[in-house]
Amino acid sequence: MSSDGRPGLDALDRRIVAALQVDGRAPWRKIAFALGEQERTVARRGAHLLAAGRVVITGTPARSRIVGAEPVILAARCLPMTVKAAAAALAHRPEVVFTYVTTGVADCVAELMCPPDRLSTLLLDELPGTPGLQQLLTYPITRYYSTVHDWRPGILSDAEIAALSDDGPQRSIDLAEEPARLDSASRTIVRALIEDGRRTNEELGRLAGVSEATARRKVDFLRKEGLLYFRAVVEPALLGLPVEALCWIRAAPDSVDRVGEELVESPLVRYAAAVAGPHQLLVDVTLPNRAALHEFTSSRSWGPSVQSIEASLVIHPLKRSSVMSGPETRPDFDQV
Repeated sequence: MSSDGRPGLDALDRRIVAALQVDGRAPWRKIAFALGEQERTVARRGAHLLAAGRVVITGTPARSRIVGAEPVILAARCLPMTVKAAAAALAHRPEVVFTYVTTGVADCVAELMCPPDRLSTLLLDELPGTPGLQQLLTYPITRYYSTVHDWRPGILSDAEIAALSDDGPQRSIDLAEEPARLDSASRTIVRALIEDGRRTNEELGRLAGVSEATARRKVDFLRKEGLLYFRAVVEPALLGLPVEALCWIRAAPDSVDRVGEELVESPLVRYAAAVAGPHQLLVDVTLPNRAALHEFTSSRSWGPSVQSIEASLVIHPLKRSSVMSGPETRPDFDQV
């Protein structure tokens, strides 16, 4: 269905969303040129998608490099009849990046970013007080192979993606890098882009008390240095991928990196990370149906290096990329 007859997006709307996933700050003119469409049509459709909240563009800071935060996966079990309330309480925490209610062993899975010196307080004192929480397991992330800003759902051609990313690829998130020092104007710009990733350089300059040209240079620096990413937050179902699953993968130690790097070649994979714990990889996949999930998890291509795969369906996403789902589609991050 189309703009805006609900429930899904038509072909052009999906292509516009896919273009925003490549570069959330791309001008409508650039997107129209890359897609071979009329600028007026693309601008009208794109503005409607943003105004309706069907896609949200948010600047996502590399928190490991800006505030020295480190990522941790939380897997929670909840008391009967409290899952949604407990998951909502986790989702509303500013440290939390995503929160999903899932099937399987964990009722709720979340990712949070926390400075190392605050982690023990958070895990031992704060999170155990979450209403309805019965058990909380934690799995530190040791490496990202792909995060959602890298996701390309197979809607655009390679040529169209290249036309939208002509500045070259951004640096990937490296958890080993030292935190960067940002001046006051840069921090103001980061906070403003978290709230609205499509704010103009003129607006950013006015908010930060610098010229438009300086604001542009600062945004370019933040992006090229891998300090700030732009994400198009959209429900995968709107792109024709209504089945979402978290796959917990056990792999031989010497094959973890190879499996992780091979996984992210698939357009089905939105996110892949190495974790410390009984599983070595956590992978978020989106698919057109459950048959495709069966094919993905039972593929012969896994080979002997993958010892097991446990797939849990995402049945209720409460937060994605620090943006609350549903009517509260506002980025939630106050640590810059």
